[in-house]
Formats: sequence, structure tokens, C-alpha cells
Amino acid sequence: MQIRLDRDTCIGMFQCVAEWDEGFEADQDEGKVDLLDSEEIEDGIFEREVPEDAELDAKFAARACPVDAIEIYEDGEQTV
Repeated sequence: MQIRLDRDTCIGMFQCVAEWDEGFEADQDEGKVDLLDSEEIEDGIFEREVPEDAELDAKFAARACPVDAIEIYEDGEQTV
């Protein structure tokens, strides 16, 4: 499972941090979140593999985002 963050879309509500604090970190200076341990795959788009024991937290984080800046992919298809 992969999680993807569109940082440009993020509006800094930090609900994802509340759901998965080991995956996201609040950047108070920029009013955005950072997807920890990720790599930038496109300009402003960050992605990382989700550990098996964090899959539920990652899904909750994606669903909690009010602007859909977070997506979950399983076997190459978007599921959240």
C-alpha cells in the first residue's frame, strides 16, 4: 500500500496528523503537512510505502483530509 500527498492542495488542517502521527508532521511555518519518509515523485507530490501495521491509520488519515490531498493506492489502484 502506498500513500500519496499533494502538498500544494493541503490547507493545513492537520487532521491527518491526528489520525497518523507517525506518518505525518505539521509544518506550522508553511501551514502544510509533511509526509514523513516520503520521496517527491512529481513537483509537490510525495509518496511512501505504508507499513502493514499502519495501514488502518493511513486510511483514516486520507479520509480525514477535508480537501482530499491524500490518496491511498493498493496494487496500483486508488482505493481512498
